[in-house]
Order: sequence, then structure tokens, then C-alpha cells
Amino acid sequence: MTDIRFGYFPLTVDDVDAALAFYRDALGLVVLNDVSGNGWRWLSMGIPDQPGVVLVLSAPGAGRSPDDADALARLIAKGAGPGPVVFATSDLDAAFERIRATGAEVLQEPMDQPWGPRDCAFRDPAGNLVRINGTA
Repeated sequence: MTDIRFGYFPLTVDDVDAALAFYRDALGLVVLNDVSGNGWRWLSMGIPDQPGVVLVLSAPGAGRSPDDADALARLIAKGAGPGPVVFATSDLDAAFERIRATGAEVLQEPMDQPWGPRDCAFRDPAGNLVRINGTA
């Protein structure tokens, strides 16, 4: 049997502070690390009862060449970044209302999907797609 676990998911955002407010205030993640230097910054965020599962938010220029940063920034501006990032909750309707109340952009209200889950969707301030799955 393989001993492999999910470590972290990097997510590029155009404004780390705006992303921080969304993932902390709307979704309830906590900041694990806030690291900066030479004009770049990244945050690692997690869920307190899920140690070891980390979302890393960084600006396009963090750790990349200027050409790569420019190309990535153009993708983010078009809403074509990686993802979706998918979270799960036992109370989808309450999570949806809490997130919507923060002013997050709603893409889809809670609904049953033909492939199984009941879910909803938002965009984070950078335009990344965030889905929330309901769990039984």
C-alpha cells in the first residue's frame, strides 16, 4: 500500500490581501504562514481540524520568472486560472448563505448535480472558481 497524502494546493491570485479576506472571512480558513520578501508574498492557509491540508495563495510573480508571471497574470485576468478548488461541508445551505453574505460573487446557488453531489459555486476575488460540495 502506498503512503501518500495530499500536501498543498497552490493557487495564484492577483491580490493576496483580497484573497486572504475571502478564504479567511467567507470560508473560515486560518493563516498558517505569511511569508514575503523582495516584492513577493505567499500565504499558506488551512482548516484547523484538517492538519496537513494546505491552500497556498501567491501572486503571479512569487517564485516565477517575469515572463511566466506575466503569462500567469493574463490567465488569471481572463478567469482561466487553475481549479476549481473544491471544499466540502455538512451544511451546504448555511455555508452558501454565509459566503454570499460576505459579498462573494455567486456563480451557482446550491443544486443537485447529475454526477452526484449537491453543490454551489463562487469566484474568489481573483476570479478563481471555488465549489462547495454538500456531504451527507
